[in-house]
Amino acid sequence: MLLDIDRLPSSMTVAIDSCGNRLSIAEVTALADKMRELLPPRSLLFLLTANNAGGIAWILASLLSGNVPLILNAHTEDSLLENLISTYQPQFICTPAGMAMNQHGSPLAGDFGYDLVATGAPAAMMHQELSHLLPTSGSTGSPKLVRHMYSNIEAAALNISTFFGIKSSDRPLMVLPLHYTMGLSMVFSHLKAGATILITDAKMTDPVFWRFMKEQEATSFTGVPFSFDVLDKMRFYRMKLPHLTLLTQGGGKMPEALNLRFAEYCRDNGKQWIATYGQSEGTARMAWLPPEYAISKMGSIGIAVPNGRLSLRDADGKEITESPATGEMCYEGRNVTMGYARCREDLAKGDERHGFLPTGDIAYRDADGFYFIKGRMGRFLKLYGNRVGLDECEQILRGCLSCECACTGNDTLLIIHLTDAAQAEMAKETLMNAIHVPATAIETRICDALPKNEAGKILYSKLEND
Repeated sequence: MLLDIDRLPSSMTVAIDSCGNRLSIAEVTALADKMRELLPPRSLLFLLTANNAGGIAWILASLLSGNVPLILNAHTEDSLLENLISTYQPQFICTPAGMAMNQHGSPLAGDFGYDLVATGAPAAMMHQELSHLLPTSGSTGSPKLVRHMYSNIEAAALNISTFFGIKSSDRPLMVLPLHYTMGLSMVFSHLKAGATILITDAKMTDPVFWRFMKEQEATSFTGVPFSFDVLDKMRFYRMKLPHLTLLTQGGGKMPEALNLRFAEYCRDNGKQWIATYGQSEGTARMAWLPPEYAISKMGSIGIAVPNGRLSLRDADGKEITESPATGEMCYEGRNVTMGYARCREDLAKGDERHGFLPTGDIAYRDADGFYFIKGRMGRFLKLYGNRVGLDECEQILRGCLSCECACTGNDTLLIIHLTDAAQAEMAKETLMNAIHVPATAIETRICDALPKNEAGKILYSKLEND
């Protein structure tokens, strides 16, 4: 059975949420049995989840029953959801109770605070190894989905539980959304170890969040840079959290000063600070920085996860074997997914990657074999003959600005997006001096706020389309 769930005691608590709901192995398997009775085998299911025990129940039951869920945010924008429904024509839609989905079909069942609707759509042809679908990171209007295999789930759960050293006594606090690849990997890896997940949709500024964390004695917290920025502003370092022994970060590069504050806090308080790197295409985690290097190799994504391999490729696709070196970072492992789906017919496709993933990230590998992300391959411009990295431009600006900023552009113009007009001139002059281009090659644009996804990542496509 998937993740060896059948070896776990039926009474084991899989998850506890901040509303007081508890989920056991017996309840998960019972829901899976119910789905086998109600749904034809290998049904395509749209599963709109909130961060609660019910969301975990329906995800696991869908997988165990052999159906294929597209896992989405319960608050997915209406136009995007309608586009996805039109493109993929799911046979069933499952949402938190109370969402008006009757226009898409007839109510079929309800459990754990979720309702299941049958749309009447015909069955889709699906590959036998296809386990579930996730939206691509940062997607706001594209129907492009990542196709996962059952073996990806198993491999990611083993890799992650191994390098984190997850034990059955661990109680991770989960604030990352279930439809986010790193959040879903928390469920798989901790279930693999027989640990109980503490899940909440309460904001970190909400007293409910902290009461839940303390009362349930959370042992670890996983967040993205935005999460730790919030904790930093809340003076997290002064809090007494004796049970919390592990802080883990993913979802993008953290500002150096913020990274150092948390690394030093963990070092000085007997806790571990572990930075990770991953993509949905690699079933979440592909690299990790062992905690003993948190300060000496700060800013690095570290080394490949257990059972995986990182490498660099040059512009011709040839592997770079010497170190130090810079090139496109590639990953090999059983957690590499099958490829993308852009339409219903793509669900029948087989494995197009065969365990090898060019990440699209430019990385530097130092003499010790540790990797440092320098930017995205598509995040470079050629201004006046100079190769300009947009991610590096943002890092330069964040060192001198007190407002949020983002950089986009083309090979004739670099655009700085700012949330404070008063700092526009300073931003422009800073980059002119740093990358040595004339004033006519840089433009500033002011916005109220930078568009971001739930993980706090900037949605560059929205900036570019504005």
